[in-house]
Amino acid sequence: MITIGSAPDSWGVWFADDPAQTPADRFLAEVKAAGYDWIELGPYGYLPNDPVALTEALEAHGLRVSAGTVFSALHRPDSWDAVWRQVTDVASLTRAVGGQHIVVIPDLYRHHKTGENLESPTLTDAQWTKLTTDTNELGRRILDEYGLTLQFHSHADSHIGYQRDIERFLADTDPAYVNLCLDTGHVAYYGGDSLELIGRYPERIGYLHLKQVDPEIAKQVEAEDLVFPEAVRRGVMCEPPNGVPDLGAVLDAVGTLGRDLYAIVEQDMYPCEPERPLPIARRTHTYLAGCSGAPVSIGAPS
Repeated sequence: MITIGSAPDSWGVWFADDPAQTPADRFLAEVKAAGYDWIELGPYGYLPNDPVALTEALEAHGLRVSAGTVFSALHRPDSWDAVWRQVTDVASLTRAVGGQHIVVIPDLYRHHKTGENLESPTLTDAQWTKLTTDTNELGRRILDEYGLTLQFHSHADSHIGYQRDIERFLADTDPAYVNLCLDTGHVAYYGGDSLELIGRYPERIGYLHLKQVDPEIAKQVEAEDLVFPEAVRRGVMCEPPNGVPDLGAVLDAVGTLGRDLYAIVEQDMYPCEPERPLPIARRTHTYLAGCSGAPVSIGAPS
């Protein structure tokens, strides 16, 4: 069964606290109104970080949690302690409300809001080894100490964005502790092929983020070397079914893997007008409910 949910990202949420974002109470009400029963926590601190308060908020809206999110910079020296402090907060909260996964997103070499260059876009061999070795250890400890699984999320403007980077990363990490959060939009952003990744690495697909890319804007990204925040402002992550890849084909392919998976809708829209997300979320829900022959679980709009 593929259980489809949504996330704060689809309501324009990138940060724990930002006046340009949809308030948390409105997000919870609207994601349920759009028809979803499952969500991710989003950036730590956006939703209540007290387990009792969060449980009450989720129950009030009839929602459940699939995963929490951690940002990592494990290629950098002396980065472990800061990443593990995040994990202790996020994993504890995720486990307390019944989540099963931690999505790990690598820090960007460009600033996530301004697009300013922060470091080289290419890792040295030593940095790559540190990244993969430490990610294995992170996955092992998350599993041993919290009973949650690590799902690594490739990302635009990070050191693991192109398909060649993803494939190298999978080759150099341990499937016992590290799997892939296959984000269809971030793969397509750099011209990658989600269906090819599913076919080549079926055992490593542990989680899905569903989104589409506008191919014409993606061409602008490449031609102008646009930073990710500017690409998002131009609408590179577009409403399905108006972009690529074909999400019905992705769900069909994942449906043959023989195990339960979460597929969380994420359409980057930071920043956006507060009235914009809900109509898109409703239309996306309708589209996803009927675009695939795979066994899909998706709630009904309220």
